[in-house]
Parts: sequence; structure tokens; C-alpha cells
Amino acid sequence: MDKDSVAMDHAAAVKIAEMGREMGPQVVETCRALYAHSHADIGARVPVLAADCAYGLHERQKLDLYRTSEANGLPVVLFVHGGGFRMGDKTGGANVARAMAEAGFVGAAMSYRLLPDARWPEGGEDVVAAVEWLRANCTAHGGDPARIVVVGTSAGSVHIATALRSRPDLPVAGAVLLSGIYGYTPLDERDEPYYGPDADYPQRMPRDAVAQTEIPLFVACAQYDPQRFQAEFLGLMQERLALHGTMPVGTIVPGHNHYTLAMHIGGEDRRLLDEIVGFVEGC
Repeated sequence: MDKDSVAMDHAAAVKIAEMGREMGPQVVETCRALYAHSHADIGARVPVLAADCAYGLHERQKLDLYRTSEANGLPVVLFVHGGGFRMGDKTGGANVARAMAEAGFVGAAMSYRLLPDARWPEGGEDVVAAVEWLRANCTAHGGDPARIVVVGTSAGSVHIATALRSRPDLPVAGAVLLSGIYGYTPLDERDEPYYGPDADYPQRMPRDAVAQTEIPLFVACAQYDPQRFQAEFLGLMQERLALHGTMPVGTIVPGHNHYTLAMHIGGEDRRLLDEIVGFVEGC
């Protein structure tokens, strides 16, 4: 790592610490600016292998594939973006999918239906559909349909958890949940348009699914995640310990916030990337 890279990393760390646990559009844009250079770099290194693959009939049910290895039978890592059920698309997860491709896997990044068109449980249904598409098609792109790992951040983690709720036998080898909401804290009124009335939340939250699943989990949150997300992380860890006698693989990533937890992947800071890669290799 050269001196300029070290300086950029330090500057990003200082800026993230200054933002603290704040969330909102302005914070998102500030975070994007911090990682624009690294996203451009990995974009130049890892072009799209197959773009806009339709895993459903809706215009947003598309995914992109990435690959650098010439080998076949590679693990497939599907990234599910965040965005509060309202925004985002597969381009926001391209850095993660590209980093997975550089690690020797087939990387995939999906878009899914959003509010106001989609409500619970349609985000989870889209994850199921994308996984089924990959199972049917990934071999042609060098992937192993028996080694699909799903990775989500924020709302993306919620959708993975919802997929596990509706399909306890979801055919994946593992799941990585970054800063998700599973039902260990009360429903936020901002999420009612997706989940429906507060009275329906206990029956719709995916808490039991992620607590009980036998699918290997990697669970993470960020040092500067808002308190609710940290409480969700701890709640899942504690319930998994109570039910299974051990916690899942997990980490609290120092120096990052709710947005940069996924945004920084593929850049100079490899701490979380290396842990996810190790997890995928073990699935």
C-alpha cells in the first residue's frame, strides 16, 4: 500500500468518525464520495460478465454477473443491496460483486422491487427468485449451483432473512447479513409502508427464521451503526447462542458506519472482505 492510499484511508476514517451514527441522503452522498475512486478502480479491473439477466418478469428483477477466474465450479456470491425498501439497485452492490469475482468466485449483484410497488414479503420473494435463477443458470458462467452464498446489507439483509422465513430450505450454502433488522427491536414507523401496520409486525418479522436456520451465517454490524442496528446484531447473536449453544461467525467492523460497511468492500481496507471470503470458502 502506497503513502497516498494510506492517507486516503486515514482521511476516510476521520470523515466517517465525524459523521458518527447519522443517517440520511446527505450522509449517503458523502460516503459515496469517499469510495468513488476505489469503486472506479475495481470497475476498471472487473468488467461485467453478463448484464441485466432477468430472474423475473418485473423490470427491476435483474442481476449482473462478474468473474475473473477461468476455472469452473466456483462458489457464487449474490449481493442484495440496501436502501430502506425505497431506493437502490444492483449498481450499488457492484463493488461487492466485483470483489467476490477478484477473490475467485462468481459475483452477482441484484436489483429487486421497491416501494411503492413492492410490499412485504416481495423483497424476500425476489431473493428466492434470484437464487433459483442462479441455480439454473450459473453453471454456464463457471458457477457451482450447490455453493451459492447470499450477502445483504441493511434492507438487503432483511430480504434475505425474509427469504429464509418463507423458504427455510432456501438452497444456499451460507448467508452474510450486514446491519440488518430482524425483529429484535420495535418496528420503525418509516418501515410501516413496507411491513404494514405495527400490529402485523410480530407475524411478519423474520426473527425466528434467522435465529433457527441451520444455514451457516456470518453476521456483522458497524462501529458507527445506529443503536437500533447494533441492538439487532446483539439480539441475534444472543438468541443464536441460546438456541444453538454457539454464536454464528460475526464481527463488529471498526471505523465504518451503516453505509460504508458495504461501500468500502473492494477498496484498500480488506478486513471485512477477507472475513467474508474465508466464510464463503468454508461453505
